[in-house]
Amino acid sequence: MADIEGLHHVTAIAGEPQTNINFYTGVLGLRLVKLTVNFDDPTTYHLYYGDGQGHPGTIMTFFPWPGAFKGRIGTGQLTVTSFAVPEKSLPYWRERLRKRAVEFDEATSDFGGELLFLRDPDGLQLELVSTSNANPDRVWERGPVPTEHAVRGFHHVTLSENGYERTASLLTQTLGFKQIAKEGNRFRYAAGNNGPSAIVDLVCAPEGRPGRAAVGTVHHVAWRTATDNEQVQWRDTLTKLDYDVTPIIDRQYFHSIYFREPGGVLFEIATDPPGFATDETVEHLGTSLKLPPWLEEDRPELERLLPRVELPRIRGGQADDAA
Repeated sequence: MADIEGLHHVTAIAGEPQTNINFYTGVLGLRLVKLTVNFDDPTTYHLYYGDGQGHPGTIMTFFPWPGAFKGRIGTGQLTVTSFAVPEKSLPYWRERLRKRAVEFDEATSDFGGELLFLRDPDGLQLELVSTSNANPDRVWERGPVPTEHAVRGFHHVTLSENGYERTASLLTQTLGFKQIAKEGNRFRYAAGNNGPSAIVDLVCAPEGRPGRAAVGTVHHVAWRTATDNEQVQWRDTLTKLDYDVTPIIDRQYFHSIYFREPGGVLFEIATDPPGFATDETVEHLGTSLKLPPWLEEDRPELERLLPRVELPRIRGGQADDAA
């Protein structure tokens, strides 16, 4: 069986959907690649952002719950989502964030890379990591950020654990990751050939306060598998290891299984196909509300209940540069 190929997507919980759209498209310059609903709670949007085609490894998704209470970032969670930007792009991003009154801190990672640490409007922790490994094919060319500085998918994610050993064992002995670095209480692992969107950091924080899932926290992290057959094998393997794995679930744009890793983070293994251009063309991704076939009969009621949102506009071949 093939190893996990890297990150597929990260899903977090937001507050107001319009505020979320404005930040991730207008400030970070990602593309809204799908406007749909939470299939398990259809009166809630599910917003997907990514590169121009919504490639796995670039996808940040949100369940926006207006008026919900704030969560607490802590152990047993994915605590920082880090995006890759090209080398020498951080001066551009400093200026861009300042103009939009987004607070940030300049830092150097434990492994030597330069980065900017910031929070989205709901307090979700993010990083922009300068790297020579940013994939030039994972960019939204018609977004508001110039292509030479644009976000190019994920760089890595950080998991905070009270004890990291059993999670590390799952990553290396089952999922096929390799430890590539260690600094203090931070351990870095990579899938595949250590390429873009394939890195996860484990932070061992035995005295850390447990996180509480709600607005401003990550709900789950999804890892990539190439085919449906491989996903079936992953489910069989994890079940034999006594993980409580869900049945395979049709998420319309990929198929998913879910389980909690030993430290408490909700893991998903998602297939690369079929992708986001199944119910609208690549050119028109994210331009209208899409529902799965089993919810189409409820469209009038769902459109009545869902908050109205203004979607990003494309003018002159380029997205509006507005926060």
